[in-house]
Amino acid sequence: MAWLLLITLACIWGTSFILMKKGLLVFSAMELGAIRVSVAALLLLPFALRHVGSVERSRFKWLALSGVVGTLIPAFLFAYAETRLASGLAGVLNALTAVFTLLVGALLFGQRLTGLRVLGIALGLVGTVLMLQLGGSGGDATPTGEGNAWYGLYILVATIGYGLSVNVIKHKLNNMTPVAVTSVLLMLIGGPALAYLLLATDFLHKLATQPGAWVAFGYIALLATMSTAVAMVLFNRLIQQSTALFASSSTYLIPIVALAWGALDGEAFNIWHFTGMVVILAGVLIIHRAK
Repeated sequence: MAWLLLITLACIWGTSFILMKKGLLVFSAMELGAIRVSVAALLLLPFALRHVGSVERSRFKWLALSGVVGTLIPAFLFAYAETRLASGLAGVLNALTAVFTLLVGALLFGQRLTGLRVLGIALGLVGTVLMLQLGGSGGDATPTGEGNAWYGLYILVATIGYGLSVNVIKHKLNNMTPVAVTSVLLMLIGGPALAYLLLATDFLHKLATQPGAWVAFGYIALLATMSTAVAMVLFNRLIQQSTALFASSSTYLIPIVALAWGALDGEAFNIWHFTGMVVILAGVLIIHRAK
């Protein structure tokens, strides 16, 4: 069952990068991030209202922390990165989640950090440098038509947040059901995201007047439904059924799915990108096998 969840998650999340790219053809990165979080929160609001009353008061700070660093901030960072970075490369860099899950677990939650695991972390970071410094941004097939490989650093920061969130859910929220964790977490961050979207952006004006806006919104709504709401429930269940490291190992398959969608959309992928991906995934493999 755990492996089936893992493969399902990889397919869902591997598709999320191309959906972000399509949404960015009309909406800004800040609008996309806010739409994504708001729609996901609204979808799961009935479940949140059902569970929020039974949540222990001491757990709300952990739910809020996980929501902010593991969902809210990454939603904006990934969108902003993809304005200048090919969607397939964004999917590859997402593999750093496993690296930072281990690193945060070791620094803050007492997880053992062996020599081999340190090697895996180092390889993951070396692979990132190879991809971004030597491979470039993946060509001009970005929503803005411009590339900047350094925008990959936004994804690096996002995966640090993912690593912290995974550990918080595993160690601080493990006795809550996956639906309760996900829905209440999204309710806590969904209100501010929706307020920002409606009051501080041109979202409604674009939706009413700009050609292609409803199509772009459809891509983001699908992203919010599958990659945020549904996938978060599945991922939280996987974390509770296994280990934080096993749950983050979906990053083995996500790059393959993301690169396939990117290739279909005309994105460039060179030998340095391939080399960097192999080095990153080798590091993740060592992390998972090291004891």
